[in-house]
Amino acid sequence: MALITLRQLLDHAAENNYALPAFNVNNLEYIQAVMRAADAADSPVILQASRGARAYAGDAFLRHLILGAAEEYPHIPVCLHLDHGDQPSTCISAITNGFTSVMMDGSLMADGKTIATYDYNVAVTAEVVKIAHAAGVSVEGELGCLGNLETGAGEKEDGHGFEGKLSREELLTDPEQAFDFVSKTGVDALAVAIGTSHGAYKFTREPDGEILSIETIAKINKRLPNTHLVMHGSSSVPADLQELFNAYGGKMKKTWGVPVSEIQKAIPLGVRKVNIDTDLRLAFTGEIRKHHLEHPDNFDPRNYLKPAIARMTEVCKERFEAFRSAGQASKIRTLRLPEMAKRYAKAA
Repeated sequence: MALITLRQLLDHAAENNYALPAFNVNNLEYIQAVMRAADAADSPVILQASRGARAYAGDAFLRHLILGAAEEYPHIPVCLHLDHGDQPSTCISAITNGFTSVMMDGSLMADGKTIATYDYNVAVTAEVVKIAHAAGVSVEGELGCLGNLETGAGEKEDGHGFEGKLSREELLTDPEQAFDFVSKTGVDALAVAIGTSHGAYKFTREPDGEILSIETIAKINKRLPNTHLVMHGSSSVPADLQELFNAYGGKMKKTWGVPVSEIQKAIPLGVRKVNIDTDLRLAFTGEIRKHHLEHPDNFDPRNYLKPAIARMTEVCKERFEAFRSAGQASKIRTLRLPEMAKRYAKAA
């Protein structure tokens, strides 16, 4: 099966009332874990690469690893998505390197730390939409800045995150502005700010409506019932993975992520894509730490990478099942990019 666009996956998710976890990947082992879980669950897949991942692995390596995954699992629809493109040129480079979906994050300036004006965000996002849709590629935009509602601060990830502090109102996406943004840009999906943030340290306590605003999603969905919404910074940071990490020499302070139960509440409210990174990092590193302490004589990387892949596979499968994407892969028919380009041209 050829690579698929994000728009096709999210349209199918909306029609069948489920969401897709979007896993950030950096290397072969991450991709193997996601694909093994998808194969077991019969789930479509979103594999996304950040600017940091592209710098770490290189576009050619990532592209061929993911093409290899699509070849190894031809029955699984796979979307290759750029996470947090910082400017149009970054998105264009991803498109030319075979990505079937890109995110133009115009909520921040190209430096990844300065809060952008609304007009700037609209302009750069609309520019990317025009270019991407001509190639049949999907576009995700972002409105509002990801940040912690407890502290008002941003959380940097791969060098991306605003500096300083914002008010609660500034940290939550405005539904009326969201309507205007989608109308002016034509994005296929919209990432919204609801109190989630990147990294492991999202909340100092179990989140409630004061620090995780599912209500904001409901308001945006009411205004934009046909727009696919995206939750960024939505790793659950499970306690068992924190314990695994710390039991074998790690020093991670207690933290709370986004509960799976809260994500499940958001699915009927239009959330179709849920970004996950930290959970896989914890699973991967925790298992490697465990192996090194239990087998100090081992120097063969395969011996500790295998259990690391297995633990990540468990996490991925749990998310496919929890978000109800399990069982959906075999129901999807893939349209190639030229066909999608014709659809976009006809709708314009």
